[in-house]
Amino acid sequence: MKTPIVALASAVLWAGAVQAQAPAPADGKTLFARNCAACHQANGRGIPGAFPALVASPVAIGPADAAAEVLLKGRGGMPDFSTSLDDADIAAVLTYARSSWGNRAPPIAGAEVAMRRAALQVAPAGDSRFGNKH
Repeated sequence: MKTPIVALASAVLWAGAVQAQAPAPADGKTLFARNCAACHQANGRGIPGAFPALVASPVAIGPADAAAEVLLKGRGGMPDFSTSLDDADIAAVLTYARSSWGNRAPPIAGAEVAMRRAALQVAPAGDSRFGNKH
């Protein structure tokens, strides 16, 4: 039989291991850097004639459902991110773009993205996340 101190120490170590396995919340800035900055640039100014700026963009700072739709379905030459980013990731990257470079739009919640995904009948992101088209 374990002594109470050993049992307590085991419980604390087990709890720490469980917390370590929990996924970290989505970080919009990191997701933007990995998925968007190559085209839209780290400063959100895009590349004139090729990739639109997100600074003061009516799409980026407009209605949440319209912004989410662009990431879920793509637009023009932009690929969709529906299979590579889950709803929380899409919400985080959109919230980052909507609040960076002088943009002052409200954040977007993962639930809003999920509702738009359902309305558009877009399948959820897969666990492998290697399905995006870029």
